[in-house]
Amino acid sequence: MNTAIDFYFDFSSPYGYFASAKIDALAAKYGRTVAWRPILLGIVFKTTGGRPLPELPLKGEYVRSDFERSARFHGIPYRTPIAFPVGTMSAVRAFWWLQATDPAKAVALAKALYRAYFVDGANISDTGEVIKSAQGIGLGADEVAAGINDPAVKEKVKMEIASAIARNVFGSPYVIVDNEPFWGVDRFDQLERWLQGPF
Repeated sequence: MNTAIDFYFDFSSPYGYFASAKIDALAAKYGRTVAWRPILLGIVFKTTGGRPLPELPLKGEYVRSDFERSARFHGIPYRTPIAFPVGTMSAVRAFWWLQATDPAKAVALAKALYRAYFVDGANISDTGEVIKSAQGIGLGADEVAAGINDPAVKEKVKMEIASAIARNVFGSPYVIVDNEPFWGVDRFDQLERWLQGPF
């Protein structure tokens, strides 16, 4: 039986956004499913000593240009957000709240949040903007707000981040399939080759 592909990502990651547009089709091509797993890289970095790429000397300038070039290469709409990167706690909580009852709709929400941030220019660190994206896929504002503030959801997010760190997840996107890790959308060619048969 083919196992699911674990897809770890941060809502503030352009590369995670690009991967989100490709991962489902790639998995389906090889009879796999995708387990979408949003995390908060800020907490991962604090725990592991990492730092966001845009903050690193030399690499920061490079990736800002590479974000736009990669979007053109993959044919994905992209506009550099005014506020970047941002904290996405409410977005992650909203996803995990919805995932518990409707996984397919949770994926739709994830894609809506990515579009809001990287195409429409909405600052998804704002809970109100997260709720707007959720309303756009048919959810009620009050139920989403309650979900974001649900103590059980907050605990679920903590557990997911701890689990990601335990699995050595350090960036976005970070894909694990058959216990094999692949970091970055630029490794999707290797990921596809793996899905054809481990090498």
